[in-house]
Amino acid sequence: MTTSTAETKKLYQQVANAIADAIRDGTHKPGQRLPSERDLAEDFKVSRPTVREAMIALEIRGLVEARHGSGVYVTDAPRPETPAPELDIGAFELTEARRLIEGEVAALAAATITDQELAELTEIMDEMVVENDANVKGERADRRFHVTIARASRNSALVTVVENLWDLRYKSPLCRAMLERARQVGVRPRIDDHQEILLALKARDPAGARNAMREHLGRVIDNLLTATEIDALERARSEVAARRTELARRSAI
Repeated sequence: MTTSTAETKKLYQQVANAIADAIRDGTHKPGQRLPSERDLAEDFKVSRPTVREAMIALEIRGLVEARHGSGVYVTDAPRPETPAPELDIGAFELTEARRLIEGEVAALAAATITDQELAELTEIMDEMVVENDANVKGERADRRFHVTIARASRNSALVTVVENLWDLRYKSPLCRAMLERARQVGVRPRIDDHQEILLALKARDPAGARNAMREHLGRVIDNLLTATEIDALERARSEVAARRTELARRSAI
């Protein structure tokens, strides 16, 4: 897929808009199955994760629906589209921003954090374990952990940035959908990662806190990639199984 210098939309938005146009002009008809993820990636010259984000964006807009084990289909009666471009941020992009910013926030906090704040983080860790065990949605304890570290930096601007990044997780339809898919395949806040961050803060070690935070959020990105790959692999396995069944039926004729 080529873009002009005037085109500022993200790649997944370009792919989603191109497919949306094809649906409107009848190239892809209601009830029709879209080409496979691999074929779409080749057609648009983009990565398969980009195609996955485009499919989720089209689902949010009401133009397609993913059928478990079958593929992605044009909806029979598309509902009115509800795009929110000003909030349309994917989970990969958001987590990358958090990794860059929160790493430095943790380093600053390591030099200024109090014993009381360290005790509070320890209590929040216990709450995180309970939420994981109970499969509580929203990661409230996880958010509190990261915001508490930001407050320990003694920089109100950084606190606002960290809070806003967390709020975007729920305001962005695309990000919310991607995180929910990750949760469905068992992705939860990593207790051991948070423990490493806490140990570095207790040691008042800025470099260690920065590295622990960046490594933690790097693994969050890896988990998101794995979650979407699992979703795609399940569809691919079902497609192969369907082809085998069809070949067996035809061979029996």
